[in-house]
Amino acid sequence: MRAFVIGNIALDETYSIAALPQAGASIFGEQASRSLGGKGCNQAIVLARCGVETTLVAAVGTDDRAIAIGKSLTREHLTPKLIPVDSATSDISIILTTPDGENSIITTRSAAAALDRDAALDALGDTVSGDLVILQGNLSEETTLVILNAARSKGLTTAFNPSPLQPWFASILPLIDIAVLNRIEAEALTGESGAGAGAFLLRAGVGLVIITLGGQGCVLVSANGAIEVAAAPATIVDTTGAGDCFTGVALASAIRRGVAIDARALEDASRAAAITVGRRGTQDAFPSHEEMMAILRA
Repeated sequence: MRAFVIGNIALDETYSIAALPQAGASIFGEQASRSLGGKGCNQAIVLARCGVETTLVAAVGTDDRAIAIGKSLTREHLTPKLIPVDSATSDISIILTTPDGENSIITTRSAAAALDRDAALDALGDTVSGDLVILQGNLSEETTLVILNAARSKGLTTAFNPSPLQPWFASILPLIDIAVLNRIEAEALTGESGAGAGAFLLRAGVGLVIITLGGQGCVLVSANGAIEVAAAPATIVDTTGAGDCFTGVALASAIRRGVAIDARALEDASRAAAITVGRRGTQDAFPSHEEMMAILRA
C-alpha cells in the first residue's frame, strides 16, 4: 500500500512567548525555529520516515516561499508534487508556544484553498486499488468531495483528519474509511466525547475512528467496539505537530504490518508523539527515520 497525501504545505515560524497576549497588547517573543509545516506536509513526512512509499500533493504560490519549500523537501524520502498557483501566495503558519508546551497557531490557506479539482484528480492518476489517500481540512469543499468520490470509485482507502474544522464536514463522512481527530474536533462534530463521539461518527458512515485525548491517551472505535490506549510518558516542551505525528505513525504502523489499525498502531503512534512533544519545532521535532524504525520494530 502506498500513501498519497493531498493537503497543505507551509513554512512554520515558531515563537516562544511567556503567555498569550491580551487583546491590544504587544509582547516580546523569541523565534525558536523556522521549518516546513502544514498538516498535509507533516503527515507525509512522518509516513515517509516510517518507510511508507509516500507522495505529497500540495499547492504553492510562485514566490520565494515556494522555492524554500521545494529545497526543504529534498531532505525527505518522499515524492513531492508541488502545484504552482499564480493567484496564490505560499502558505505560512505563525506558531506561538508557551512555557507549558501548549501552542496557538495562525495559518494561511491561500495556496491550499486554490488547489482545484482538476489538479486533485490528476494527483490520483498514479493510484491503484488498495492505496491510501489522506486528507485534512485545508482544502476547499469542492476539491475534498471530488477527491473522496474519485478515491471511492478507484477502490482506494480514505483517511481524513478534520482539522481545521469546516462547517461542511458532516456531508463527507460516508466517504471516509478512517477518521483521526482530537477531543475538541470530535466534540465539535458530534456533540459527544470519547467513545460516544466515535460511535456517532460510525453511525454517520465512517469506517473506523481514532480520537486522541492528549495526556489521557486515545480511543479506537470500530464495528468491533472501543479500545482505549494509554499515552506514552512524555516531557512536554512543544506540542506543535504532535497530532500529525500521531496520525502518520498510526497509519504507517498498520500499513507496514498489513493489518487494519489496531492497538499496536496506536501504541506506536503514542511513542512517536511523545518524542515529538519533547522537542521544539515541527518537522525538526518529528522522530528521524532511525527513531521511527526503532519504534515500529519494537
